[in-house]
Order: sequence, then C-alpha cells, then structure tokens
Amino acid sequence: MPTDSVGRFLAALDPDHREAVRATSREEQERLAKEWERELEADTDLDTLDELSPSAAEGEAARRVMGTEGD
Repeated sequence: MPTDSVGRFLAALDPDHREAVRATSREEQERLAKEWERELEADTDLDTLDELSPSAAEGEAARRVMGTEGD
C-alpha cells in the first residue's frame, strides 16, 4: 500500500484515470493529490464513509477530484 499522497491518490483512482494522471507531470500529480487530500478532510459525508470503508471514501474523493461524480 502506497504511503505517499500521490501513491495513495493513484491507488484510489479507477484504472483509466490512474493512467491519465500518471501521464501528467509530477507537479500536476502532486497538485491533484493535495486536492484529493483536501476533499477527504473537508467533506463530512466522506468522514462517515471513511469510518465504514476507508478505501471507498478515498475512491469517492478521487472521483470528485477528477470530475467524474456520477459517471
């Protein structure tokens, strides 16, 4: 399991988005990972989901960061 924020963010993404993010610069990956961490910290609905399933909360936050809610 990755321990750095970029690695955790990449692990939370679906395969297509993971490859798209990997194709970006390291700076962009870090920016997206920071946005993902902010999403996890700020959304109280994700707090509840995190208690039930941390990986589901991380995946939902990743979908939101990538703009794929409801896809």
